[in-house]
Amino acid sequence: MTAIVTGASRGIGRAIALRLALDGIPVVINFLSQSQAAQAVVESILNAGGRACAIQADTGDPAQVQQLFEQSEQRLGPVGILVNNAGILRRGSVDNYDHAAMAEMIRTNLEGVIHCTRAAIPSMRHHHDGRIVNLSSIAAHGTAVPGTTWYAATKAAVESLTRRFALELGPDGIRVNAVAPGFILTDMVDAANREQVIQTMSAKAVLGRVGHPEDIAEAVAFLVSDDSRFITGQILTVDGGRTDLLSH
Repeated sequence: MTAIVTGASRGIGRAIALRLALDGIPVVINFLSQSQAAQAVVESILNAGGRACAIQADTGDPAQVQQLFEQSEQRLGPVGILVNNAGILRRGSVDNYDHAAMAEMIRTNLEGVIHCTRAAIPSMRHHHDGRIVNLSSIAAHGTAVPGTTWYAATKAAVESLTRRFALELGPDGIRVNAVAPGFILTDMVDAANREQVIQTMSAKAVLGRVGHPEDIAEAVAFLVSDDSRFITGQILTVDGGRTDLLSH
C-alpha cells in the first residue's frame, strides 16, 4: 500500500518519509512550496531502491487534497497509509490573540487533518485496511512554554479527532493514532541560538537530550506497521520524558 506524508519536504515529515521507504512502502512526498526540497527527498528514496514521488497540495484546501489522493493512486497505487504531518506554529497568548494567525493554524493543523482523512477513507474502506497517524504536540498536554497557547489548542483538537476517528473508522479496519512530539531539533531552530536552545531543552527532558526527527519517524513507522495491529485511538508521546508539564 502507498503512504502519503503531508508536509514531507523537510524536518519531521522528511524523516518519516525516508523511514517508511526503508520498509519498502511507496511514499508520496506532499509539499506546499518547497518543491526542490521535496524532490530531494524523492531522489534519496529512489537512490536507495524505493518508490516515491512528490505532489504539491495545500492540505487546507479540500479540492487540492482530493487531487493529491487521485494523483497518488495513479502514480503509486492505492493509499493505505496517511501521515498527517503538515502543520504551522504562530505564537500568541491569552493577552495576544491574532485572529488571522489562529485561522491560519486551524486551516492547516486541524482542517488539513480532516480533509486528508476524509479523502483517504474510500480506498481504505474498500480494502478494509488503513493506518492513519496524526502529528500532535506535547503542547496539547500543557507544557510550560510561553507563546504556544493557541497552537496548543489546535493540537488538542487533533488529539480529540484522533480518538473520534478511531471510534468511527474502526469497524472499517482503519486504525487511527497520533504521535505527540516533544522538542525536536530541526533546521527551523535559529542557528544563532542553536546551542543555547539545545542546552535549555535538554535540561527539560528526563533523558537529558533533545529529540531528532528520526525519533518521531520510528514511532510513526511502528504505528503504521502490523506490529501495532491492535492499537488504535492512542496518543503516543515521544518527548524524552519532559518535566515541564503544567499537569502531571
